Amino acid sequence: MEHHPTWIGDLVNQWLGALVLPLLEAIGVHPHEPARPIPDHIATEWFIAVLAVIFFLWFRSRLSADNPGGLQLCAEQLLSNSFRVGLYDLLDEIVGPHGRQHLALVGSVGLFVLFCNSISLIPGFVSPTAHHTVPLGSALAVFVYYNYAGLRAHGPFGYGKHFLGPAPALAVLMLPIELISHAARLLSLTVRLWVNMVVSELLYLTFLGLGLVALTEAWKLNKVLGGAALVAPLIIPLAFVALHIFVAFLQAFVFTLLPVVYVGGAVAEEH
Repeated sequence: MEHHPTWIGDLVNQWLGALVLPLLEAIGVHPHEPARPIPDHIATEWFIAVLAVIFFLWFRSRLSADNPGGLQLCAEQLLSNSFRVGLYDLLDEIVGPHGRQHLALVGSVGLFVLFCNSISLIPGFVSPTAHHTVPLGSALAVFVYYNYAGLRAHGPFGYGKHFLGPAPALAVLMLPIELISHAARLLSLTVRLWVNMVVSELLYLTFLGLGLVALTEAWKLNKVLGGAALVAPLIIPLAFVALHIFVAFLQAFVFTLLPVVYVGGAVAEEH
């Protein structure tokens, strides 16, 4: 999905482009625009990561067990709530008694995806997750982590048995099936997030453009009709902003739930 250069991309390239360009060329990567070697989606996700670190350091300093504030109460709902869809709830139910030790990775990836999905609601920003490399990077982090968790829980031999099926006679058949299945998880996580965010942004921009065209044509025909049609480019985009918010949260939840499921399968006692 093509975008015009963003201000955050210009700013990051102005500060860091001269340092990044020789590093990229040293490993054989030659940017299409040497003056802007850092793509906008990379600059935006760096910006999100820095803001998130600053915010959570500030938020940590304000945590209180005796007098929790409104923001802390909202954050606690992300961990555990009555709908049983909080991070603690999912880890306890799917992974088991020791599931909360995986909170750091699962929570970090989920929040990162949510912030990347939502930032395009702010004018001048684009969603990094609408570029395929960002969902792929997030999926790779999940893929590496849940396999590492399985190796740590069972050892190489014990975890390897998971790929051979329930009976030795089926090992030759089950091994390629399991390998393809795990590789498909990487593809599924990447494509699901990427395609949904591309479509969500495209719908918003398309219907905003259609609303503006309708307003222009109505104004040419009749000034009163044009004034009445002014609501089109105001109301129509609001509906798709709401849809974009829904998709952003839904995809972030899916990108949180599936890693929990993968970790639960990797560390389960019975394979």
